Amino acid sequence: MLKPDQSILQELEEQRPSFAPGLLSRAEKDRLIERGIAGLFRWYQARSQAKRNWNPDRSFDWRNFRTDLSPELNTVLEGFYAVEQYAPDYTVRTIQMNRRSYGRSQFQIRWGSEEEKHSDLWLNTLLFSRYRSPEWIEDYQNTLREQVWQTPWDDPLHGTLYVVFQERATQLNYLNTAIIARGKSDKPEHKDDIDPILAQAAETIAIDEAAHYYFFLEIARLFLYYYPAETVEALFDVIKHFAMPALDIIPNAKQLGEQLYRSGIYGPREFSSDVVQVALRNLGFESRAALTRGIKKTRLVPDEDGNLFDSSIFELFDYNSVELAVKKLFGKVQKYEQEVGLDAIKPTEFKSSGMGPAE
Repeated sequence: MLKPDQSILQELEEQRPSFAPGLLSRAEKDRLIERGIAGLFRWYQARSQAKRNWNPDRSFDWRNFRTDLSPELNTVLEGFYAVEQYAPDYTVRTIQMNRRSYGRSQFQIRWGSEEEKHSDLWLNTLLFSRYRSPEWIEDYQNTLREQVWQTPWDDPLHGTLYVVFQERATQLNYLNTAIIARGKSDKPEHKDDIDPILAQAAETIAIDEAAHYYFFLEIARLFLYYYPAETVEALFDVIKHFAMPALDIIPNAKQLGEQLYRSGIYGPREFSSDVVQVALRNLGFESRAALTRGIKKTRLVPDEDGNLFDSSIFELFDYNSVELAVKKLFGKVQKYEQEVGLDAIKPTEFKSSGMGPAE
């Protein structure tokens, strides 16, 4: 049997495509991500208007808000108010970061309007608690707004993953505050902090934060599905350097952090078990350790279209579950488009990434 000429083999190898058949180009993946986000925004906007259209002044019985809450709980409420004072900065920075994305920039405008309500709600807790005078609160507001919040990340991928954890952490803060206000805390300093109005307020905002969390989680899944290697690395980076927003510029941030920890509202344990672990499971990872192992598997150089040659990364998280979640997202968008007639003009369609573990 004649052996093939080595020069012919070399020529054939040079002509071999640099990516596996069926993989999408970077431009096509970007287009699919953007269509998914734009459709998700329209669905989200309609749902938020129908389900969560509450008012920070009229939706709560502020006249009956307790005026004898513990100093510890009042410290927490002041902290929540302080963090929300930077909502204009959060909104502006994220809009600028995502300005070229229609769906994301439109959502950030909507997000900012919802966060503004949160700011007004926490302001009302300070005013009606009588713990501080209106003059003190106004001076505190002026002090807070002398500082400007800067985003810890300046690219959409890191920014998206950061807010996944931030929104989940914020939701957890408010849910645990509601537990105190419902009289279910096991902390002695909070045994007399029962206030159904505060509980209602904290739970109402927590529902908003849950909606925000799931919006950003959907975007994170889109990135993880179409850009798994880059997303895994960014995910590890964000978790490693995560900090709640504005704590570096709030004057009494240390006091707030200590009180949140002592009250059992939020601390390292809650961040690890109730924020990171929950978000990672939602993204298909078994644990933080699995993500760390994933980093070692992603030291791969993608081709010019962002495609990988090695499928070993898919051993580290459930890529099939991510694909199912992305398909479900596109299905939800398609259903909404059918309800409003957009499907007849510009339907949103799912397209497989062509990646994933071998069958």
